[in-house]
Amino acid sequence: MSKLAILCGGGNLPLALAAANPEAYCVVFEGVEHAMTGQVHTHRFEEMGGLFAALHDAGVTQLVMAGGLGRPALDPTRFDAGMMAIAPRLLPALQDGDDAILRLIIAVFEEQGFEVVGAHTLLPELCIEDGLVAGVAPSTQSLADADRAYDILSALSPLDVGQGAVVAAGLCLGIETLQGTDALLRFVSETPQPLRRGKGVFVKAPKRGQDLRVDMPAIGPGTIAAAAAAGVEGIVVEAGKVMIIDRAETLAALKDSGLFLMGRTL
Repeated sequence: MSKLAILCGGGNLPLALAAANPEAYCVVFEGVEHAMTGQVHTHRFEEMGGLFAALHDAGVTQLVMAGGLGRPALDPTRFDAGMMAIAPRLLPALQDGDDAILRLIIAVFEEQGFEVVGAHTLLPELCIEDGLVAGVAPSTQSLADADRAYDILSALSPLDVGQGAVVAAGLCLGIETLQGTDALLRFVSETPQPLRRGKGVFVKAPKRGQDLRVDMPAIGPGTIAAAAAAGVEGIVVEAGKVMIIDRAETLAALKDSGLFLMGRTL
């Protein structure tokens, strides 16, 4: 029988996974903020060999990575033998995009004999379905802006840049980069009005070919608040490939803000 480990970052997704899998072995990392309660096992990124050993000792066969971990500042003087073995591959990858790093991390855990699964596999109800989820149906212009935003994200996919873009009246107002969704929407909110011909839409979608077992795009109440502050008309996500965290709170935030949320097969 499989035993699950949850490698926990920030946010509420690890909490939801732990609630659904109470016997899971929960791992948190020094220097990474988290909301986990109850029994957790703390490890350092520099001591991956120790983590591998602990997971094996606990009988873990399957693991899921959930929540924001960021890019940790590594102290090479703390590297254990396991970390030393993967450092020649890992350190150069830190100069690449998130997808490249995460693919390497998946490979490293698989080499240790663990099956890496996605949060959406364990909690499929988190995925946003096709169609209008909340709000008033978007206008023809908004749908055209969503198509334009997705075209931009698709074109950037080979460069491993980001998972979000805002387009208004055909003009791109912002693209998500390493700083994340909140930074993108804050940047859009600061766009001078003369440069803005309409409210526009925020589109969230994975990069083409992205491994959805880790870093699957997600939205939550904070995303709705940031999108409302950015002045967009609504949010379009790729159906089945973006998660909604804290669904009840997110739907309430959408109702309060007047924004629409739509899942589309892009």
